[in-house]
Amino acid sequence: MLVKEIITNLGDRLKQARLNADLTQQDIADKTGLSRKVIMRAEKGQAQLETVVAILVALGLTKQLDLFIPIPTESPIQLAKRQGQKRQRASGNNPATKKGDAAW
Repeated sequence: MLVKEIITNLGDRLKQARLNADLTQQDIADKTGLSRKVIMRAEKGQAQLETVVAILVALGLTKQLDLFIPIPTESPIQLAKRQGQKRQRASGNNPATKKGDAAW
């Protein structure tokens, strides 16, 4: 799936979630402090990440973010190697990124 298709699909899902909650674009605008035009653009897939998150909060869908991007966990082996220190950066040794393909 291309990036543009994903963005458009996300906008469609935001709109459907709003409609399922029986809320108008103005209702979401009032709840988020954003303009109705910003909400309309988000539903067309033209929004900044902050706007999308604000809409998710207004719709009560923030728990969906854990499904969208799960909270990463580390294996006990990784923790032992770093002696409990939190990872600060990537090593750059991932073979998938060497090819130039982003893997999700």
